[in-house]
Amino acid sequence: MSEIVEKVERYEAMLRFELEHISTISNNKTSTVFLLMARFYYKDGLHFRALGDLVNALVCFSYGHGWLDAGVRVGALRTEQTA
Repeated sequence: MSEIVEKVERYEAMLRFELEHISTISNNKTSTVFLLMARFYYKDGLHFRALGDLVNALVCFSYGHGWLDAGVRVGALRTEQTA
């Protein structure tokens, strides 16, 4: 059980960090959707973690990170590393 706790903590921290250091390339709808989806998954992950549902929390944090990664790859989002 401690392995999933550690993963949830790590993935939550990674997503929180990325959300704090990411920006949209422009104010177009596509950029906004990528960022909003990542934020929604982060919020959902916190909700599931508070309920003790660590599997769904981990899924949400992973999906949130996936939305950010996809947004950077299509040029809708920019991280400090891609700036």
